[in-house]
Amino acid sequence: MIVNIAAYHFAAIDAPQALIDALRPRAEALQLRGTVLVAAEGINLFLAGSDGGIAEFLTLLRGDARLADITVKYSRSAAVPFARLKFKLKREIISFRREQSDPLQGRAPAVAPAQLARWIAQGCDDAGRRLVLLDTRNREEVRHGTFAGALTLPIDRFTDLPAAVAAEQAALADAAVVSFCTGGIRCEKAALWLRENGLPQVLQLDGGILGYFEQVGGYGYDGRCFVFDERVALAPDLRPLVDAPVSD
Repeated sequence: MIVNIAAYHFAAIDAPQALIDALRPRAEALQLRGTVLVAAEGINLFLAGSDGGIAEFLTLLRGDARLADITVKYSRSAAVPFARLKFKLKREIISFRREQSDPLQGRAPAVAPAQLARWIAQGCDDAGRRLVLLDTRNREEVRHGTFAGALTLPIDRFTDLPAAVAAEQAALADAAVVSFCTGGIRCEKAALWLRENGLPQVLQLDGGILGYFEQVGGYGYDGRCFVFDERVALAPDLRPLVDAPVSD
C-alpha cells in the first residue's frame, strides 16, 4: 500500500529556495511523488510513497528546527495518486492576498476534532452559543461533501472568501463560528482574517476535515472530502473515491 501525507507548517523561512534545494534531492532519491510548496511563511506538502520513504523524508523535514512541529495527516491507497514530484517556490503557501492574516504572528484559537463533534451533538458550544460551521473551500470541493448544515460560500478561489463572507455577517454574528477546510491551512488564515475584521469569536478546526476524519470519523459530515489529486475525494474512513495508477 502507498502512504499519502498532507501537511503544512507556518514558520519563518529566510531562504525558501535553499530549503527546496535541500529537500528535493532526498525526495527524488526516496521516489516520492506529489507537490511541495515553500514560501517565506512556511511549507505546504502533499506526498505519496512507501512507508520507509515517507518516514525518512519526515525525519529529514523535522530535523530542521523551523519545521520540527509539523503535523501530518495520513491516508493509504493502492496506487500513487500523483504523476510526478514537484517543488515550487511561492509567495504564500496558500494564496490569500490579505493583510491581517499572518500566521507567523500567532494562530487563531483552534477547536480539536473531538470537541467539535461534541458541539455538533449538542448543537452549540460550551457557552451555549449557536454553532455555525463555516466552509472556507470552493464550491467544487463542497459538491463532494461538507458538514451537515454548514455555511458554504459561492466561491471558486480562496481569495474570494472575504467578499463572500461580507454577505453573511448576520448569519455569523453572535455565533460560535468554526472555520474548516481540507487540511487546516485555509481555515487557519481565514480565522485570523475574520477575527481581525469584525468576528472575534471565529475559531478554526484543528487539522481540517482530514484531521477530523482521522480522529473522529464521519460524525456530522455528509459525503466525502475532495482532495487535489487523482483520488478525487476521500470517505470518512479515508478510502479514496478513485484508486487507480496515474500515468506519467
